[in-house]
Amino acid sequence: MASVGKFMRAIRVLEFGKPEVLKLRTDVPLPSPGDNQVLIRVHACGINPVETYIRAGVYARKPNLPYTPGSDVAGVVDAVGNNVTSFKKGDRVFTSSTITGGYAEYTVASVDTVFPLPEKLNFKQGAAISVPYFTAYRALFNRAHGRPGEVVLVHGASGGVGIAACQIARAYGFKVFGTAGSAEGLNLVLQNGAHKAFNHRDKDYIEKIEEAAGGEGVNIILEMLSNVNLSNDLKLLAREGRVIIIGCRGPIEINPRDTMAKESSIIGVSLFSSTKDDWKEAGAALFGGMEAGWLNPLVGPEYPLEKAPQAHEDIIQTSGATGKMIFVI
Repeated sequence: MASVGKFMRAIRVLEFGKPEVLKLRTDVPLPSPGDNQVLIRVHACGINPVETYIRAGVYARKPNLPYTPGSDVAGVVDAVGNNVTSFKKGDRVFTSSTITGGYAEYTVASVDTVFPLPEKLNFKQGAAISVPYFTAYRALFNRAHGRPGEVVLVHGASGGVGIAACQIARAYGFKVFGTAGSAEGLNLVLQNGAHKAFNHRDKDYIEKIEEAAGGEGVNIILEMLSNVNLSNDLKLLAREGRVIIIGCRGPIEINPRDTMAKESSIIGVSLFSSTKDDWKEAGAALFGGMEAGWLNPLVGPEYPLEKAPQAHEDIIQTSGATGKMIFVI
């Protein structure tokens, strides 16, 4: 699917391994869109931890080599394939996935993974929407079936998904609590929609959350580190409360009895399980947030494509979230 005689700059991975396997090439053929596909001139591309696992060859799903990483791009439509009526050349867009890879000057994406990007947001912000905001929306509404007025605790609220969850929950009328591990993180959480923020390094932070919830408990907990917090989460829940597992780095021992009296639930979330209708619903809700002005992605460190190996080193070693890492292309 390449145009004759046209080339672009792109990162290519020829073998799985350390960050050095990310090679910048200038002779990658420019892709062209097939049926129901869109060609995008990439202005920015988000960098996600999962891309480092795939590159290392340790992820469950391995792409065929060689490949170009990257799923969350923002840019301008350059061409559309047959049957595409929802976008035209010149439209500002962002994507939730790509077919040919996002660490590149151009990428092809399936039309159902492409969403309009309002003028209010720049391309860097556009590249910071997809994984964090769609995950947060899915957790809060599709999985937790959250209702305005409920109390939501976002554990690890200063990270990408956490910030997105705080913004969404506040806009939809929830009472929002967030946790973080530093003064900077706590400020970030409060600036992005939380009514109250708690330092999870404080010994008595659980008691403080219970107190803030007025002794009634928390209705929904969005959990980024369930292998540490799940046992405590179950004790914090209100009657029919739900813990939504967004992140986990290992096993944990819990007492199932803690779920019985309150009839509480532990529910997993995976963005990859979304149906086309799920993507459409979340896309519409998030577009409303962009237009209204409350959806405000936090952009972190920026890299040129030449620094791809460094970016992959940094995203794994970074402690404390500082916004979404992106390539500016």
